[in-house]
Amino acid sequence: MRNVVITGGATGIGYAIARHFTEAGERVTITGRREHALKDAAARLGVAYAAFDATDPDAVGEAVERLPAAVHVLVNNAGGNTDRGRPAPQGLRAVAQAWRANLDLNLMSAVLVTTALLPRLGAGARVVNVGSIAARGTGSGSYGAAKAALESWTADLAAELGGSGGTANLVAPGLVLDTEFFGDGLDEEGIRRRVANTRNGRAGTPGDVAATVGFLASPDAGHITGQVIHVNGGAYLGR
Repeated sequence: MRNVVITGGATGIGYAIARHFTEAGERVTITGRREHALKDAAARLGVAYAAFDATDPDAVGEAVERLPAAVHVLVNNAGGNTDRGRPAPQGLRAVAQAWRANLDLNLMSAVLVTTALLPRLGAGARVVNVGSIAARGTGSGSYGAAKAALESWTADLAAELGGSGGTANLVAPGLVLDTEFFGDGLDEEGIRRRVANTRNGRAGTPGDVAATVGFLASPDAGHITGQVIHVNGGAYLGR
C-alpha cells in the first residue's frame, strides 16, 4: 500500500483521482483550502485530509507535519483560472496582481508542495502534475501561461527525480465537465464548440483524467517521465 497525496482533492478532477487511488487500495490524503469541502469529501472516500493554502509558503511548511512521513505518489492537481468571471484588469498594478494570482495558484502551488515533500519522496516516487490544454496557445492569457510554465518545470523535476528511479509527468486535460472550473460561465454553445474540436465527439470526464494519472503513477509507467500526456479527445494533438 502506497501513500498518495493529492492537492485540490475535494471536488472535480481531484476528487476523481482520489477515488481512483482509494479504489486501488492506496492510502490517500487529500488537501485544499476549503476545510468544509475537504472534510466532506474525505468522509465520503474514507481518506485523510489536510486543509491549507498551497500558494502560501508558511502554510505549506506548517502543513507538512500533517502529511505522511513517506510519500510514494504526489498529484499536484490544485489550480484554476483566477481571471474567470472577472473584468479585465486596468492598469499595470492590477495586471501584475492578476498574472501573479494565476501563477501562484497553478505553478507555485505545485512547486511549493513538491519542494516541501521532496525529502519524503523515496526511490521510485511518482509525481503527476495536472496542466491544461490552455498551455498550448488556446487564448487563455495568464492561466495558459501558468500551465505552460508548469510543463517546463515538470521536465526539470523529472531530471531531479530520475536518479532515484522517480518520475514526473504532466496530464493536460481538455474540456472536462462535472467540475467547478467554469462555474456558470460555460453555456451549451460553448460546450458544443469545444466538443466539435475533438476527434471522438465528446467532452472529457474527471474519470478520464483520473485513469491517466493512475497509470502514470503505477509501477508499469517507470520509463515514462518528463512527458506531457494530453487527455482531450484529440482536440489538441501532442505530436
